[in-house]
Amino acid sequence: MDKIRVLVANRPRLMRELVLATISEQPDIEVVGEVSDAAELERLVKESKPDFVIIALDEADERPIICDELLALRPQTKILAVAPERNSSLFFWSVVDIRSARVESSEEVILGAPRGMVQVAAL
Repeated sequence: MDKIRVLVANRPRLMRELVLATISEQPDIEVVGEVSDAAELERLVKESKPDFVIIALDEADERPIICDELLALRPQTKILAVAPERNSSLFFWSVVDIRSARVESSEEVILGAPRGMVQVAAL
């Protein structure tokens, strides 16, 4: 069974160390990196390709901007934002909604589809 690849990117250092202590001994989890500098986070996500990123939750019940950037970069990654001082966490993930519709094979459709000019009816 493949291990769950986790990147820990929490500030402050004490919180990062607590998270690492909690997950590092789990046999099904592999810590693929840790970062304290938000500027390095995107680079590390590209390089380590984690399944999960654990970050700090600075504002209560608000999605950190970095979540949007990381999920755009790697949609299959899930993000856990933790705020232990408030005993609060938020979990973020991306969902791809693939749809289809039957359309006629014509020059109009071939030229209109890339331009968003094709009218479709639901299947």
